[in-house]
Amino acid sequence: MIPASVTRTVTTVGLIGRQDRSDELASEAPLEIRVNARGYAVTMRTPGNDVELSAGFLVSEGLVAGPDDLLSVDVLAEVEGDVIDAKVAGPGALVAMDRQRNIYTTSSCGVCGLASIEAVRTTSRFELHDNTLTVAADLVAQLPGRLQSAQRLFESTGGVHAAGLFDVGDDSVVVREDVGRHNAVDKVVGHAALEGRLPLSNCVLQVSGRASFELVQKAAMAGVPILAAVSAPSALAVELAEALGITLIGFSRESSFNIYSHGHRVTGALS
Repeated sequence: MIPASVTRTVTTVGLIGRQDRSDELASEAPLEIRVNARGYAVTMRTPGNDVELSAGFLVSEGLVAGPDDLLSVDVLAEVEGDVIDAKVAGPGALVAMDRQRNIYTTSSCGVCGLASIEAVRTTSRFELHDNTLTVAADLVAQLPGRLQSAQRLFESTGGVHAAGLFDVGDDSVVVREDVGRHNAVDKVVGHAALEGRLPLSNCVLQVSGRASFELVQKAAMAGVPILAAVSAPSALAVELAEALGITLIGFSRESSFNIYSHGHRVTGALS
């Protein structure tokens, strides 16, 4: 398998002249995801946690919502290239056969390969308007720092996004990194799906970068009631979060953050 990062020689040009040095770069390579032995999608990603990525991707696509839907996720070692085959049962198997996708998506584009805008608004099996999770403002402010402290690949390359899934009940955290921010989210969601933890009704999803429409959709498909981002949300992301019952937080910092929808889940002020 291709490593998550590679070392290259680069020439740095500055005020003191030119200097050749070694630089570590995040890897980017295609992963083919098959469903029930049929080609479903190819995505560009940072190699590593490919089984989790594939499982999370299928949750985002609406093919998987619980352990009974996902029978297995296997790396096809006998096939040239990086290929995952997921065995899906139940309604998701029919969806996989019927859905028309462009076979290629880039590392910056998660749902844009779907055949129509209507397919983007895939209905989640989890009702988030009824979710009663609340979190203290102080906890929300801590999450970006906890995410950053676990970003090992970003520390060495500066070229990847991160997603952290924080369980409010037991204070556990799962962090994954990838060149594509949607891939990082799929990896943490896939980790939870493989453990049979869906829906993630007691969790906060903290992401690096901005909060886009697709990340709100991914949160909804996994049953995550609170999504926080260190940067700004798009207007469409806020609209979707409001409609789906998701608490959307942007500009998340230790000293402040903005709540754009369903602010009742965040209690108190920063101390």
